[in-house]
Amino acid sequence: MIQRFIELGQGYSDLYELLEIARTNKHRVVHFMAFHTKMNEKDVTSLAVVLNPTTTGDFQPIYICREGVPNPEKKPNKRFGLFKQLAEELGKEIISFEVKPSTIFAETDLYYQHLVGILRMNRFIPPMQ
Repeated sequence: MIQRFIELGQGYSDLYELLEIARTNKHRVVHFMAFHTKMNEKDVTSLAVVLNPTTTGDFQPIYICREGVPNPEKKPNKRFGLFKQLAEELGKEIISFEVKPSTIFAETDLYYQHLVGILRMNRFIPPMQ
């Protein structure tokens, strides 16, 4: 199975696209995720939606808005509120992790491989087959 992060942006206007993807694919939504980190002395959060794999092709997308939303535990904000509201509407809880910032990785792809490993290890997505 191929599990891949699809970055929509940093969570400004693209957050609305993330919400729309979850809303229109509500039958496929598995998890709502929040990855908290500290970047340039700021507490930020990446918001992600994990979908079930496609029927053909065994592809599992994880849509993400990377490190652009203020950490809601430190600074409540409307963008996280919209994410939380949709999760509640779909009967899902937001799963949170403290992670390293993407800037410590040489490439963004390595950061996403790191996150895939965390999700697999915690059994939020299936293991490599």
